[in-house]
Amino acid sequence: MKRLDADFYQMPTILLAERLLGKIFVHHEASGRVTKGRIVETEAYLGDGDEACHAWRGMTERNHVMFGPPGHLYIYFSYGCHYLANIVSEQEGIAGAVLLRAMEPIEGIEWMKERRKTTDKQALMSGPGKLTQALGLGPVHYGESLLGDICWLEEAPDIPPELIGTSPRIGISRSTDLLWRKFIAGSPHISKTQSDAPPKKRKKGLESS
Repeated sequence: MKRLDADFYQMPTILLAERLLGKIFVHHEASGRVTKGRIVETEAYLGDGDEACHAWRGMTERNHVMFGPPGHLYIYFSYGCHYLANIVSEQEGIAGAVLLRAMEPIEGIEWMKERRKTTDKQALMSGPGKLTQALGLGPVHYGESLLGDICWLEEAPDIPPELIGTSPRIGISRSTDLLWRKFIAGSPHISKTQSDAPPKKRKKGLESS
């Protein structure tokens, strides 16, 4: 499949969260292993006016890549046990990113099962911490360009609008009214199976991006 080029990432964050659905994320490891997942769920985060975003108070050592050029990975440690992966968006100098919330396993599934310690295919990538573990992503990939030879996205047809679900984001305690979670409705691989309707309000937790 053809790789997505730099022009693909030159769009507003919320639109990117939609356009990423259905695209194929590829990780080509130094060992030669290749793992792939089809993106089925995302969340948009913006530094301006979004208190759930890591960058809403400005640039720090932790979030500086979010202010850089789009098409790079922003990886961070969440809940003291999971690394989560975001794709940087917006023009350079403006903070924005799309959290990769869930994927459908496509290639390298046996390695994913080994890493995730499960044989349940639907459980391999049905959450942001699960998919990074399945793909073998971690802090070494912080700032990694999606235009290189380690991680990239492959083209796939856009998802028809009638198949795209929208809801509030999950697991945050601020800016909870923003409908910036996007998902492929009916996919068995999303992080919430009842996603055709907005999820119920959750208890306070660590912000996702």
